[in-house]
Amino acid sequence: MIQEEIQKRILVLDGAMGTMIQRHKFKEADFRNHPLLQDRKADLVGNNDLLTLTQPQVIQDIHEAYLAAGADIIETNTFSSTTVAQADYHLEDIVDELNIEGAKLAKAAAIKFSTPDKPRYVAGSIGPTNRTASISPDVNNPGFRAVSFDDLHKTYYQQACGLIDGGVDLFLVETIFDTLNAKAALIAINDANEAKGKNIPTMVSGTITDSSGRTLSGQTVEAFYISISNHPILSVGFNCALGAKQLIPYLKELGRISSVPLSAHPNAGLPNEFGEYDQTPDQMVDEIQDIIESGKLRIIGGCCGTTPEHISAIAEAARKAEACTKN
Repeated sequence: MIQEEIQKRILVLDGAMGTMIQRHKFKEADFRNHPLLQDRKADLVGNNDLLTLTQPQVIQDIHEAYLAAGADIIETNTFSSTTVAQADYHLEDIVDELNIEGAKLAKAAAIKFSTPDKPRYVAGSIGPTNRTASISPDVNNPGFRAVSFDDLHKTYYQQACGLIDGGVDLFLVETIFDTLNAKAALIAINDANEAKGKNIPTMVSGTITDSSGRTLSGQTVEAFYISISNHPILSVGFNCALGAKQLIPYLKELGRISSVPLSAHPNAGLPNEFGEYDQTPDQMVDEIQDIIESGKLRIIGGCCGTTPEHISAIAEAARKAEACTKN
């Protein structure tokens, strides 16, 4: 079980799914290559979760590339597989297929690479959706909300049930910019576990948006942690928005107050003027070395701009840190 494995060693999370998908330069037709999608009226290009159905071999290959690089945990391609997020494409009716098939693809890859000494795990990726329960999108109507807590709970419950049915080993509620959204997800996961007779653990990962040290909804690191600390979670950490160098101070602050293991999957540095990530694997490892060796971080991976090469370098750094600790 991952609860036991996380106590034995640092676990390596995979890298960016979107970065790997972008290499294929898929066109509109590539996103429609499935009976459920061919006659849809909305443009579908860029809706990467659909590739689970239309390009399953590509998604499978990406999972396997990260596993071959040394990842212990791979994420399902379901970051936006909720009715709320898919509403922009009028695809609310296919979220069950996205979650179940997304989990099955990742699970097949994990089983293929698992050994008795190195089990591999599948994390059901649960994104924040494209709406916030705490902030009004209308500056002229601060009391307005584009989504309710009940709506979020309903969509997250459906997603969690699909991921369970597909065989995930844990959940990853990630890129949290609003802890009210995250609370809806955590309660929904608990309800789904109860409904399915499961006890699947959950990682929680927030997003510090800039040098202010706050989430988009305005919470400090401490406020973020307090908001989710009454829920039973496997780990807590941060991902996205910042590179490792920028993220380290907030991880250290989180480590000071957290009673559960820490996780981190930062971007490959900050984007350049073209929105691209230039940080090499060696550069990224140099920046995260201190936090890896601190002993407080138990799950480490990559977010935007990271590739199997980055994960390979991170996995090697984690192995060396573990060896030094044992010696």
